[in-house]
Amino acid sequence: MYRSVAFCCCLALIAAPGAASAASLADADADGDAAAAAGALRPTAWAAGPVEPPTTAPVLAVGDVGPNSALLWLQADGPGKVLVEVDAQGPGAVQRFQRSLDATTDFAVKIPVDGLSPGRRQRWRAVLLDDADEPGPTFAGSFETAPPSSVAAPVRLAWGGDLGGQNVCRDARQGFEIFGAINARDPALFVALGDMIYADGLCEPSGLYGNAQVPGEFGRAADMGAYRAHWRYARADAGVRRLLASSVYLPTWDDHEVVNDFGPLHDTRNEPPYSPGEHLLPIGLAAMLEQNPVAEYPDRPGRLYRSVRWGKHLELLLLDTRQYRDANAAPDSPERPKTLLGREQLTWLKDRLRRSDATWVVIASSVPLSIPTGWPPEGGRDGWADFDQPTGFEQELREILEFAAGIGRKDLLFISADVHFAAAFSYRPNSEQPSFLVHELVAGPLSAGIGATRDYDRDLGTERLFLHAPPSREAVSLYADARRYFSFGELDIAGSGTLEATLRDVD
Repeated sequence: MYRSVAFCCCLALIAAPGAASAASLADADADGDAAAAAGALRPTAWAAGPVEPPTTAPVLAVGDVGPNSALLWLQADGPGKVLVEVDAQGPGAVQRFQRSLDATTDFAVKIPVDGLSPGRRQRWRAVLLDDADEPGPTFAGSFETAPPSSVAAPVRLAWGGDLGGQNVCRDARQGFEIFGAINARDPALFVALGDMIYADGLCEPSGLYGNAQVPGEFGRAADMGAYRAHWRYARADAGVRRLLASSVYLPTWDDHEVVNDFGPLHDTRNEPPYSPGEHLLPIGLAAMLEQNPVAEYPDRPGRLYRSVRWGKHLELLLLDTRQYRDANAAPDSPERPKTLLGREQLTWLKDRLRRSDATWVVIASSVPLSIPTGWPPEGGRDGWADFDQPTGFEQELREILEFAAGIGRKDLLFISADVHFAAAFSYRPNSEQPSFLVHELVAGPLSAGIGATRDYDRDLGTERLFLHAPPSREAVSLYADARRYFSFGELDIAGSGTLEATLRDVD
């Protein structure tokens, strides 16, 4: 087990607005007969202790929570109906929902739930119904709703990315064993920070590091069916299911949810199985939205960037670093700066930074700030850093940091992934404001080929504080060696507002 690195800083707590009042909503009923069918669940009392997630389909995840609301996402293996109960822990507070499942959405449904109690652990359970409305086995889980912004509540957030890449897939005995370590920490929130599938990769019976694996019954994804197969393979893992059944799951994407280093201007491929000229972004985005608990709104189609407020101390800003970016190969200069986020998202980010009164603002960026990415390099840099060529997106990052410094925000922490090793950095981008300090923690991979670069861009007053990587990629050849570099990140915010950030490995 490698040593962990922790950064602690205690800030004066900032006054927050009053808590939102809870709304009492009647039971939702999509098909008109949920109340009648609800009797199928009534004989079973709510379990007093922890529940085990289902080991087979269906699977249920909870995302995009608020003080009084949450988004439930459920998927089964075939057509039918599902009945879901959510216990809001109040008088008459059990809500029941019935939904039909069909192939048009890969037998997945999203259920918005309101009228929940703020800052409380909510229990859910669900049962599939057959054609005669007879129930099958009940499966259950729980999650926490967000405390109101006036409440100084503690919270544990974990994050990670890079799952199943380079043929480092579900081990035949251990599965994705990093999730055992994550589940042992019992986070309230888990940020899936991109590359949670490798739609342009394969999972073969023998892995990159020689271990036996559960093979994936899919090829490289060029159509909706193949994208769906990649998502289902990842969620079939027992550790993933356990995490989904006990936490709030907050996903965003990076490149491999579609194809390597993609953006809207470079999302086509010419070699099989791809069709020359066919854009892959729309297909991958449709699969991302269908297969994850991300709220969808008609006036914001396809939007993945969003904010999650958790009590007085945390505001989490989830970025979309993919679908609005300029071309990777385009030059980036002060005279003609590139955009990674797009104008609308950049305006939103600045507005959230200006208005937030949270003790800590955490920005989740799927690509790192100073570690150079992009392969092959002649295709341009894929992340914020320029490093050795003027093709990154550094000018926009500099603009964000200068804006944060200008409004006096000194409570900023970036979390990232993508490079397949763990690291930590500090940044002092403005020599005229030496007290303005930003940290970045890089976690990963959850389970993928191990990265090893020592390079990083120093343009923003960068100091590397921690590195956990082998001397080279070639130095890792066996699974027993590779697993030592699987990692995730964790933020613990105490009720007092103190934040401790830790990078943790599989042990």
